[in-house]
Amino acid sequence: MKKYLYLSLLPEALIASNLSPEDFGSYYATGVFRRNCDKAIFFALDPTFKSDYLPVSRFEELCSPHPDGSPHKSVYLSVYRVLEHVPMSAIGNLYVVTSDGKTLELISKPFSPDPTAHMYLYQDLAPCRPRVASILNPQEYTSRITSPDRLVNVAKIAFCDLKLGALETDPLHGELGDLPYINEHHLRDCLMQVKSKGGKNNKVVARSMQDLNYRTLKNGFYVGAGDEMLYYPMPSKEELQTKFYNWSRSAGID
Repeated sequence: MKKYLYLSLLPEALIASNLSPEDFGSYYATGVFRRNCDKAIFFALDPTFKSDYLPVSRFEELCSPHPDGSPHKSVYLSVYRVLEHVPMSAIGNLYVVTSDGKTLELISKPFSPDPTAHMYLYQDLAPCRPRVASILNPQEYTSRITSPDRLVNVAKIAFCDLKLGALETDPLHGELGDLPYINEHHLRDCLMQVKSKGGKNNKVVARSMQDLNYRTLKNGFYVGAGDEMLYYPMPSKEELQTKFYNWSRSAGID
């Protein structure tokens, strides 16, 4: 029976499983009896990577099928400082799962900054989970947040960027439209602060993780440290509704 190693971002955890990514995503989101209802986001990892911190040496032992031959659905190997200790070279495809268990596979591609974008809204996923307004593009944001020269930094970060609609160009008067963000006036204030001359590069909009509505995703997901970053672009709305209709419908992308 095949063995897989996953890095979950919601919550951050290292998990071994005999389930394929699609089956694991369905199980992780809904549970054995499909009575749970929770989004999941996770990376597939190279199970052969070495670590002095994470117990990957026990992967083969702990991920063996049960005595009756049934698969191990999830075996937690670690729930603390996991992303930090997984090498970038071991990170594979990303899987984004809806609350009813539909799984979308994303493949990393080279990142090129959009020269027309000057304002961003990021949702950090691991190791911390604030929502952040920024004037830094994803590569700049990654480099800054993980810089050891900063008083407050993290070793590695995973995050996604969110749509701002008209607020991207006019945070004071632009229409939020149907974007379901709470505390709209505070969001505008944060965007204005990072946009203003002499303002901060980043401003925390929310200190803790808010509900991640998949229809608010803008370009995709990112993970990196320093100048090294992997970018996982979301398919276009048209692709989602044609090639990935079941996932799109479950995610509420009309």
